[in-house]
Amino acid sequence: MKLSLSPTYLKALFLETVWNSSKTELSGWQAGVITSLRITHLIIRDVIEGMITLRAMGLVYTTILALVPLLAVSFSVLKGFGVHNQIEPFLLNLLSPLGDKGAEVTAKIIEFVDNTKAGVLGSLGLALLLFTVISLLQKIERSFNYTWHVLQLRSMGKRFSDYLTVVMIGPVLLFSALGITASIANVSVIQNVMQIESIGFLTHLVGRLLPYLLVISAFTFVYMFVPNTKVKFKSALIGAIVSGVLWETSSWAFASFVVGSSKYTAIYSAFASMIIFFIWLYVTWVILLIGCSIAFYHQNPSQQNLDARKINLSNREKETIALNIMVLIGKHYHAHKAAWTIESLALHMNISSEACIKIIKQLLNKHLLNETADTPTTYIPAYDLETIPVYDIISAIRCSGETKSHALNLIETEDDVKQLQKEIDESIMRSLKQKSLKDLSI
Repeated sequence: MKLSLSPTYLKALFLETVWNSSKTELSGWQAGVITSLRITHLIIRDVIEGMITLRAMGLVYTTILALVPLLAVSFSVLKGFGVHNQIEPFLLNLLSPLGDKGAEVTAKIIEFVDNTKAGVLGSLGLALLLFTVISLLQKIERSFNYTWHVLQLRSMGKRFSDYLTVVMIGPVLLFSALGITASIANVSVIQNVMQIESIGFLTHLVGRLLPYLLVISAFTFVYMFVPNTKVKFKSALIGAIVSGVLWETSSWAFASFVVGSSKYTAIYSAFASMIIFFIWLYVTWVILLIGCSIAFYHQNPSQQNLDARKINLSNREKETIALNIMVLIGKHYHAHKAAWTIESLALHMNISSEACIKIIKQLLNKHLLNETADTPTTYIPAYDLETIPVYDIISAIRCSGETKSHALNLIETEDDVKQLQKEIDESIMRSLKQKSLKDLSI
């Protein structure tokens, strides 16, 4: 009997092996392999669905607008510490995959930065420059928050302080570390020690691995710091390792591509270097977002499923989830217990985070819940429990999605249907109007 290896058969075999296997019945390394295959499958699905690539394209556009202002602000800060001369070597190294065109792009960027002077810009120009930088950091946070299913950005005060830290202190620490590393490498004692064969080999090996270690360290920091939620170090590190290796590997592949890109130069002429630069930015952002997704799926095993991100709930399911959410939040609020997060609510109710987010958004829109400024975000009742009728909770779900263009009073309705609808509304109101959230929460 000939074994069939058709794509349909292989797909069914993969789904059966990876998604229908119980990890509790497997050994440690086998469970790890299954988890890795599941996350890989989910990442491929997310890339194919387009949200990762779409957000990467948006970040490329914002990066292009904000790159010179960001470097100008960093240059001003670095100048005060005397390490501003390291910006050009840093950019040359960062854009090394572009080959000779990387040097062209670097020279243009440095020229733009040199021309960006506070005295010439004036107060308004300086404010717009800072606004452009903040917009880039905010867009990055939004993209990472989307991956982590976080509904809100940091508060205005926290956003200002955190972003200011990145813009002002981050470059100083980065370039100082690079400067110290270069200085140590040039010390005569270190150079003499490196002449020893065994130590020299080890030093050479460390030198080859150092770019990977620096990229992985930087990505780990980004994955832990940028999302407006608590990211575990292990999850951030795993995402950073994969994305760091991908980034370094793609750098080598992209450099090879640029070497053979004479046709692009012939077609696009002077624009060729900038177009290649844009492509490299896009690849970089896609890799960063992939690493962020890996960290998310690793930290949240409950999200390792093939359900679509956008889920459909029946009206009865929506009502049940909404009442459960309000009662759970009301009970903790009344008992002075720790407020609920989306993750804890979803886990307690045995539902997906997407379903929980969908209902919480509706309750927030109807001003029945308030978000706190905690990290991660928690939720409390918008009013005293006794002043929130159960009828209002049901109405918030029943009326969600209604628009002015399809308002009930614009629909041509038969008289019998109008009367029946009125009786239904009055019946629900009579049953629930006198019952408050407090009655269910105590």
